[in-house]
Amino acid sequence: MVPCQGGEAAAAPVAGGKEPEVPLSREDGAGTGQPCLCPAPGMEAAGAEERRVCGCCSGSSWTCCCKAPGTKKKAACPGLGLFYTVLSAFLFSVASLFLKKIEGVHSVEVSAFRCVFQMAFVLPGLIYYKTGFLGPKGKRIFLFFRGFLGSSAMILLYYAFQVMPLADATVITFSSPVFTSLLAWIFLKEKYSLWDLLFTLFALTGVVLIARPPFLFGSRVTGIEGSYTDHLKGTIAAITSTVSAASTIVILRKVGKSVHYFLSIWYYAVIGLIGCVIALFVMNEWRLPYCGKDRVFLILIGLLGLGGQIFLTKALQIEKAGPVAIMKTMDVVFAFILQILFLNHLPTWWTVGGALCVVASSSGTAIRKWRQSLKKAKQNEI
Repeated sequence: MVPCQGGEAAAAPVAGGKEPEVPLSREDGAGTGQPCLCPAPGMEAAGAEERRVCGCCSGSSWTCCCKAPGTKKKAACPGLGLFYTVLSAFLFSVASLFLKKIEGVHSVEVSAFRCVFQMAFVLPGLIYYKTGFLGPKGKRIFLFFRGFLGSSAMILLYYAFQVMPLADATVITFSSPVFTSLLAWIFLKEKYSLWDLLFTLFALTGVVLIARPPFLFGSRVTGIEGSYTDHLKGTIAAITSTVSAASTIVILRKVGKSVHYFLSIWYYAVIGLIGCVIALFVMNEWRLPYCGKDRVFLILIGLLGLGGQIFLTKALQIEKAGPVAIMKTMDVVFAFILQILFLNHLPTWWTVGGALCVVASSSGTAIRKWRQSLKKAKQNEI
Protein backbone atom coordinates (compact mmCIF):
# COMPACT_ATOMS: atom_id res chain seq x y z
CA MET A 1 0.00 0.00 0.00
CA VAL A 2 1.37 3.44 -0.88
CA PRO A 3 0.04 6.99 -0.39
CA CYS A 4 -1.82 8.31 -3.44
CA GLN A 5 -2.99 11.75 -4.54
CA GLY A 6 -6.23 12.60 -6.33
CA GLY A 7 -7.02 8.93 -7.04
CA GLU A 8 -3.94 8.32 -9.20
CA ALA A 9 -0.64 6.81 -8.15
CA ALA A 10 2.22 9.25 -8.05
CA ALA A 11 4.15 9.42 -11.26
CA ALA A 12 7.90 9.43 -11.53
CA PRO A 13 9.52 12.45 -9.86
CA VAL A 14 10.07 15.43 -12.07
CA ALA A 15 13.32 17.25 -12.51
CA GLY A 16 14.72 18.65 -9.32
CA GLY A 17 13.42 15.79 -7.20
CA LYS A 18 10.06 17.44 -6.59
CA GLU A 19 6.87 15.47 -6.84
CA PRO A 20 4.20 16.74 -9.22
CA GLU A 21 1.54 18.83 -7.56
CA VAL A 22 -1.96 17.39 -7.85
CA PRO A 23 -4.85 19.64 -6.84
CA LEU A 24 -7.15 18.31 -4.20
CA SER A 25 -10.60 17.42 -5.39
CA ARG A 26 -12.37 18.44 -2.21
CA GLU A 27 -14.22 21.76 -2.25
CA ASP A 28 -12.35 23.27 0.65
CA GLY A 29 -8.99 22.18 -0.61
CA ALA A 30 -7.99 21.03 2.86
CA GLY A 31 -6.75 17.54 3.60
CA THR A 32 -7.65 15.41 6.56
CA GLY A 33 -4.07 15.13 7.67
CA GLN A 34 -4.02 11.35 6.88
CA PRO A 35 -2.56 9.73 3.78
CA CYS A 36 -4.98 7.99 1.47
CA LEU A 37 -3.70 4.42 1.42
CA CYS A 38 -4.49 2.90 -1.93
CA PRO A 39 -2.88 -0.06 -3.73
CA ALA A 40 0.29 0.59 -5.62
CA PRO A 41 0.21 0.36 -9.40
CA GLY A 42 0.08 -3.19 -10.66
CA MET A 43 -1.09 -4.72 -7.39
CA GLU A 44 -4.68 -5.07 -8.57
CA ALA A 45 -6.12 -6.25 -11.81
CA ALA A 46 -7.75 -3.88 -14.25
CA GLY A 47 -11.41 -3.26 -13.59
CA ALA A 48 -11.04 -3.80 -9.82
CA GLU A 49 -11.16 -0.06 -9.06
CA GLU A 50 -14.29 -0.41 -6.91
CA ARG A 51 -12.65 -2.94 -4.60
CA ARG A 52 -9.84 -0.59 -3.66
CA VAL A 53 -9.96 0.50 -0.06
CA CYS A 54 -9.26 4.00 1.25
CA GLY A 55 -7.55 4.33 4.62
CA CYS A 56 -8.83 7.90 5.30
CA CYS A 57 -12.50 6.96 5.00
CA SER A 58 -12.57 4.00 7.39
CA GLY A 59 -12.32 1.27 4.78
CA SER A 60 -14.77 2.71 2.26
CA SER A 61 -14.42 1.73 -1.37
CA TRP A 62 -12.17 3.97 -3.42
CA THR A 63 -15.04 5.26 -5.54
CA CYS A 64 -16.68 6.59 -2.35
CA CYS A 65 -13.51 8.06 -0.93
CA CYS A 66 -13.55 11.70 0.11
CA LYS A 67 -10.55 12.29 -2.16
CA ALA A 68 -11.77 10.41 -5.21
CA PRO A 69 -11.91 12.56 -8.36
CA GLY A 70 -15.18 14.45 -8.71
CA THR A 71 -16.26 13.66 -5.14
CA LYS A 72 -17.50 16.65 -3.15
CA LYS A 73 -17.06 17.02 0.56
CA LYS A 74 -20.24 16.51 2.52
CA ALA A 75 -21.42 19.42 4.64
CA ALA A 76 -20.33 19.11 8.25
CA CYS A 77 -23.85 19.86 9.40
CA PRO A 78 -26.62 19.98 6.77
CA GLY A 79 -29.00 22.84 7.37
CA LEU A 80 -26.57 24.81 9.54
CA GLY A 81 -26.89 27.87 7.29
CA LEU A 82 -30.69 27.80 7.58
CA PHE A 83 -30.41 27.45 11.36
CA TYR A 84 -28.16 30.53 11.42
CA THR A 85 -30.81 32.37 9.39
CA VAL A 86 -33.59 31.49 11.83
CA LEU A 87 -31.38 32.46 14.77
CA SER A 88 -30.60 35.78 13.06
CA ALA A 89 -34.31 36.42 12.49
CA PHE A 90 -35.04 35.71 16.14
CA LEU A 91 -32.31 38.07 17.38
CA PHE A 92 -33.50 40.88 15.11
CA SER A 93 -37.10 40.36 16.25
CA VAL A 94 -36.18 40.45 19.95
CA ALA A 95 -34.16 43.63 19.34
CA SER A 96 -37.26 45.16 17.74
CA LEU A 97 -39.34 44.12 20.76
CA PHE A 98 -36.90 45.86 23.12
CA LEU A 99 -37.12 48.93 20.92
CA LYS A 100 -40.89 48.96 21.45
CA LYS A 101 -40.35 48.67 25.21
CA ILE A 102 -38.05 51.70 25.45
CA GLU A 103 -39.79 54.85 26.68
CA GLY A 104 -38.65 58.43 26.12
CA VAL A 105 -35.71 57.65 23.82
CA HIS A 106 -35.89 58.84 20.23
CA SER A 107 -35.28 56.34 17.44
CA VAL A 108 -32.34 58.42 16.18
CA GLU A 109 -30.60 58.08 19.56
CA VAL A 110 -31.18 54.31 19.50
CA SER A 111 -29.63 54.24 16.04
CA ALA A 112 -26.60 56.15 17.34
CA PHE A 113 -26.00 53.52 20.02
CA ARG A 114 -26.34 50.79 17.39
CA CYS A 115 -23.69 52.51 15.25
CA VAL A 116 -21.31 52.67 18.22
CA PHE A 117 -21.61 48.90 18.68
CA GLN A 118 -21.02 48.38 14.96
CA MET A 119 -17.85 50.49 15.06
CA ALA A 120 -16.53 48.67 18.11
CA PHE A 121 -17.00 45.35 16.33
CA VAL A 122 -15.61 46.35 12.93
CA LEU A 123 -12.54 48.33 14.03
CA PRO A 124 -10.47 45.26 15.09
CA GLY A 125 -11.37 43.59 11.80
CA LEU A 126 -10.15 46.58 9.78
CA ILE A 127 -6.86 46.53 11.66
CA TYR A 128 -6.46 42.77 11.29
CA TYR A 129 -7.20 42.66 7.55
CA LYS A 130 -5.30 45.93 6.89
CA THR A 131 -8.07 47.31 4.69
CA GLY A 132 -7.56 50.94 5.68
CA PHE A 133 -10.39 53.26 6.70
CA LEU A 134 -11.23 54.95 3.39
CA GLY A 135 -11.12 52.19 0.80
CA PRO A 136 -10.07 52.36 -2.87
CA LYS A 137 -10.31 55.84 -4.39
CA GLY A 138 -12.68 54.81 -7.15
CA LYS A 139 -15.07 53.16 -4.70
CA ARG A 140 -15.31 55.80 -1.97
CA ILE A 141 -18.30 57.57 -3.46
CA PHE A 142 -20.18 54.26 -3.58
CA LEU A 143 -19.16 53.49 -0.01
CA PHE A 144 -20.37 56.91 1.11
CA PHE A 145 -23.83 56.40 -0.39
CA ARG A 146 -23.89 52.85 0.96
CA GLY A 147 -23.26 54.22 4.44
CA PHE A 148 -25.71 57.10 4.07
CA LEU A 149 -28.56 55.01 2.66
CA GLY A 150 -27.92 52.07 4.99
CA SER A 151 -27.91 54.20 8.13
CA SER A 152 -30.98 56.13 6.91
CA ALA A 153 -32.79 52.81 6.42
CA MET A 154 -31.94 51.82 10.00
CA ILE A 155 -33.12 55.14 11.51
CA LEU A 156 -36.38 55.13 9.56
CA LEU A 157 -37.06 51.50 10.44
CA TYR A 158 -36.51 52.18 14.15
CA TYR A 159 -38.92 55.11 13.93
CA ALA A 160 -41.50 52.86 12.24
CA PHE A 161 -41.11 50.27 15.00
CA GLN A 162 -41.80 52.92 17.63
CA VAL A 163 -44.98 54.41 16.13
CA MET A 164 -46.74 51.43 14.51
CA PRO A 165 -47.39 47.76 15.35
CA LEU A 166 -44.28 45.59 15.32
CA ALA A 167 -45.70 43.08 12.85
CA ASP A 168 -46.86 45.79 10.43
CA ALA A 169 -43.44 47.44 10.22
CA THR A 170 -41.68 44.06 9.88
CA VAL A 171 -43.95 42.95 7.05
CA ILE A 172 -43.36 46.16 5.07
CA THR A 173 -39.59 45.67 5.26
CA PHE A 174 -39.99 42.30 3.56
CA SER A 175 -40.88 43.99 0.31
CA SER A 176 -37.18 44.89 -0.01
CA PRO A 177 -36.32 42.09 -2.53
CA VAL A 178 -39.03 43.39 -4.86
CA PHE A 179 -37.67 46.94 -4.77
CA THR A 180 -34.15 45.56 -5.20
CA SER A 181 -35.14 43.86 -8.46
CA LEU A 182 -36.79 47.06 -9.69
CA LEU A 183 -33.80 49.28 -8.85
CA ALA A 184 -31.34 46.74 -10.28
CA TRP A 185 -33.31 46.84 -13.54
CA ILE A 186 -33.15 50.66 -13.60
CA PHE A 187 -29.52 51.22 -12.57
CA LEU A 188 -27.71 47.94 -13.30
CA LYS A 189 -29.69 46.97 -16.42
CA GLU A 190 -30.56 43.59 -14.92
CA LYS A 191 -33.42 41.63 -16.42
CA TYR A 192 -36.91 42.55 -15.16
CA SER A 193 -39.62 40.14 -16.32
CA LEU A 194 -43.38 39.95 -16.01
CA TRP A 195 -42.89 37.73 -12.96
CA ASP A 196 -40.95 40.53 -11.27
CA LEU A 197 -43.76 42.95 -12.10
CA LEU A 198 -46.30 40.53 -10.62
CA PHE A 199 -44.27 40.18 -7.42
CA THR A 200 -44.01 43.98 -7.21
CA LEU A 201 -47.78 44.33 -7.46
CA PHE A 202 -48.23 41.68 -4.76
CA ALA A 203 -45.87 43.55 -2.44
CA LEU A 204 -47.61 46.89 -3.03
CA THR A 205 -50.97 45.23 -2.34
CA GLY A 206 -49.64 43.96 0.98
CA VAL A 207 -48.38 47.41 1.92
CA VAL A 208 -51.76 48.96 1.09
CA LEU A 209 -53.55 46.38 3.26
CA ILE A 210 -51.27 47.28 6.17
CA ALA A 211 -51.43 51.06 5.68
CA ARG A 212 -55.21 50.98 5.10
CA PRO A 213 -55.55 54.52 3.64
CA PRO A 214 -58.90 56.17 4.51
CA PHE A 215 -59.80 56.86 0.88
CA LEU A 216 -59.95 53.07 0.36
CA PHE A 217 -60.96 51.78 3.79
CA GLY A 218 -63.02 54.66 5.14
CA SER A 219 -62.34 57.03 8.02
CA ARG A 220 -62.80 54.42 10.78
CA VAL A 221 -59.57 52.42 10.68
CA THR A 222 -59.17 49.79 13.42
CA GLY A 223 -56.25 47.74 14.70
CA ILE A 224 -53.62 50.50 14.79
CA GLU A 225 -51.50 51.88 17.63
CA GLY A 226 -52.17 55.48 18.62
CA SER A 227 -53.53 57.85 16.03
CA TYR A 228 -53.84 57.11 12.34
CA THR A 229 -51.49 60.02 11.62
CA ASP A 230 -48.67 58.25 13.49
CA HIS A 231 -49.57 55.00 11.75
CA LEU A 232 -49.33 56.69 8.36
CA LYS A 233 -46.00 58.31 9.29
CA GLY A 234 -44.68 54.94 10.38
CA THR A 235 -45.83 53.35 7.13
CA ILE A 236 -44.10 56.02 5.06
CA ALA A 237 -40.94 55.62 7.16
CA ALA A 238 -41.00 51.82 6.74
CA ILE A 239 -41.46 52.08 2.95
CA THR A 240 -38.67 54.66 2.67
CA SER A 241 -36.47 52.44 4.83
CA THR A 242 -37.18 49.50 2.53
CA VAL A 243 -36.32 51.47 -0.61
CA SER A 244 -33.12 52.74 1.04
CA ALA A 245 -32.13 49.20 2.02
CA ALA A 246 -32.81 48.01 -1.54
CA SER A 247 -30.65 50.87 -2.89
CA THR A 248 -27.88 49.76 -0.54
CA ILE A 249 -27.97 46.24 -1.98
CA VAL A 250 -27.78 47.62 -5.52
CA ILE A 251 -24.74 49.69 -4.55
CA LEU A 252 -23.07 46.64 -2.99
CA ARG A 253 -23.70 44.73 -6.22
CA LYS A 254 -22.09 47.57 -8.15
CA VAL A 255 -19.05 47.56 -5.89
CA GLY A 256 -18.79 43.76 -5.94
CA LYS A 257 -15.94 42.02 -4.15
CA SER A 258 -13.46 44.84 -4.67
CA VAL A 259 -14.23 46.22 -1.20
CA HIS A 260 -13.94 44.20 1.99
CA TYR A 261 -17.14 43.50 3.89
CA PHE A 262 -15.79 45.09 7.09
CA LEU A 263 -15.04 48.33 5.25
CA SER A 264 -18.62 48.49 4.00
CA ILE A 265 -19.95 48.13 7.55
CA TRP A 266 -17.42 50.71 8.77
CA TYR A 267 -18.83 53.36 6.40
CA TYR A 268 -22.33 52.37 7.48
CA ALA A 269 -21.51 52.84 11.17
CA VAL A 270 -19.39 56.01 10.90
CA ILE A 271 -21.71 57.92 8.57
CA GLY A 272 -24.71 56.73 10.55
CA LEU A 273 -23.21 57.91 13.84
CA ILE A 274 -22.28 61.32 12.43
CA GLY A 275 -25.75 61.75 10.93
CA CYS A 276 -27.47 60.66 14.16
CA VAL A 277 -25.44 63.06 16.32
CA ILE A 278 -26.18 66.00 14.00
CA ALA A 279 -29.88 65.14 13.88
CA LEU A 280 -30.11 64.79 17.67
CA PHE A 281 -28.58 68.22 18.29
CA VAL A 282 -30.80 69.82 15.65
CA MET A 283 -33.92 68.24 17.16
CA ASN A 284 -32.60 68.77 20.72
CA GLU A 285 -33.42 65.15 21.51
CA TRP A 286 -30.06 64.01 22.91
CA ARG A 287 -30.44 62.65 26.44
CA LEU A 288 -29.56 59.51 28.31
CA PRO A 289 -32.48 57.34 29.41
CA TYR A 290 -33.76 58.18 32.87
CA CYS A 291 -34.50 54.56 33.74
CA GLY A 292 -31.86 51.90 34.18
CA LYS A 293 -34.10 49.43 32.35
CA ASP A 294 -34.03 51.57 29.20
CA ARG A 295 -30.24 51.70 29.33
CA VAL A 296 -30.13 47.91 29.49
CA PHE A 297 -32.50 47.76 26.53
CA LEU A 298 -30.21 50.05 24.52
CA ILE A 299 -27.23 47.79 25.17
CA LEU A 300 -29.24 44.68 24.33
CA ILE A 301 -30.50 46.24 21.08
CA GLY A 302 -26.91 46.90 20.03
CA LEU A 303 -25.73 43.39 20.96
CA LEU A 304 -28.72 41.58 19.46
CA GLY A 305 -28.56 43.61 16.25
CA LEU A 306 -24.86 42.84 15.95
CA GLY A 307 -25.44 39.16 16.66
CA GLY A 308 -28.24 39.00 14.10
CA GLN A 309 -26.00 40.52 11.45
CA ILE A 310 -23.15 38.11 12.25
CA PHE A 311 -25.35 35.01 12.01
CA LEU A 312 -26.97 36.26 8.80
CA THR A 313 -23.52 36.81 7.29
CA LYS A 314 -22.39 33.33 8.36
CA ALA A 315 -25.57 31.86 6.86
CA LEU A 316 -24.87 33.51 3.49
CA GLN A 317 -21.30 32.18 3.60
CA ILE A 318 -22.33 28.51 3.83
CA GLU A 319 -25.78 28.49 2.22
CA LYS A 320 -27.22 29.72 -1.07
CA ALA A 321 -28.91 33.11 -1.03
CA GLY A 322 -32.28 31.73 -2.19
CA PRO A 323 -32.96 29.41 0.77
CA VAL A 324 -31.64 32.06 3.17
CA ALA A 325 -34.03 34.68 1.77
CA ILE A 326 -36.95 32.28 2.08
CA MET A 327 -36.06 31.21 5.62
CA LYS A 328 -35.65 34.86 6.62
CA THR A 329 -39.43 35.18 6.41
CA MET A 330 -39.33 33.78 9.94
CA ASP A 331 -38.83 37.44 10.89
CA VAL A 332 -42.53 37.96 10.21
CA VAL A 333 -43.53 34.88 12.24
CA PHE A 334 -41.45 35.97 15.22
CA ALA A 335 -42.82 39.52 14.97
CA PHE A 336 -46.42 38.25 15.15
CA ILE A 337 -45.64 35.94 18.08
CA LEU A 338 -43.75 38.57 20.11
CA GLN A 339 -46.40 41.20 19.43
CA ILE A 340 -49.14 38.92 20.74
CA LEU A 341 -47.22 37.56 23.76
CA PHE A 342 -45.44 40.67 25.05
CA LEU A 343 -47.30 43.65 23.58
CA ASN A 344 -50.86 42.28 23.95
CA HIS A 345 -51.71 43.48 20.46
CA LEU A 346 -53.58 41.09 18.19
CA PRO A 347 -52.92 41.69 14.48
CA THR A 348 -55.94 42.41 12.33
CA TRP A 349 -56.97 40.31 9.36
CA TRP A 350 -55.85 43.19 7.14
CA THR A 351 -52.33 42.81 8.56
CA VAL A 352 -52.42 39.03 8.10
CA GLY A 353 -53.56 39.46 4.49
CA GLY A 354 -50.87 42.06 3.84
CA ALA A 355 -48.26 39.77 5.41
CA LEU A 356 -49.28 36.89 3.14
CA CYS A 357 -49.02 39.11 0.06
CA VAL A 358 -45.59 40.51 0.98
CA VAL A 359 -44.14 37.17 2.10
CA ALA A 360 -45.41 35.47 -1.07
CA SER A 361 -43.89 38.26 -3.15
CA SER A 362 -40.47 38.19 -1.46
CA SER A 363 -40.37 34.37 -1.44
CA GLY A 364 -41.32 34.23 -5.11
CA THR A 365 -38.59 36.71 -5.97
CA ALA A 366 -36.01 34.74 -3.96
CA ILE A 367 -37.01 31.39 -5.51
CA ARG A 368 -36.88 32.83 -9.01
CA LYS A 369 -33.42 34.37 -8.48
CA TRP A 370 -32.23 31.11 -6.93
CA ARG A 371 -33.40 29.04 -9.91
CA GLN A 372 -31.78 31.49 -12.30
CA SER A 373 -28.45 31.21 -10.46
CA LEU A 374 -28.63 27.39 -10.53
CA LYS A 375 -29.43 27.42 -14.25
CA LYS A 376 -26.54 29.78 -14.92
CA ALA A 377 -24.18 27.60 -12.89
CA LYS A 378 -25.18 24.50 -14.89
CA GLN A 379 -24.62 26.38 -18.16
CA ASN A 380 -21.15 27.42 -17.00
CA GLU A 381 -20.32 23.81 -16.16
CA ILE A 382 -21.29 22.78 -19.68
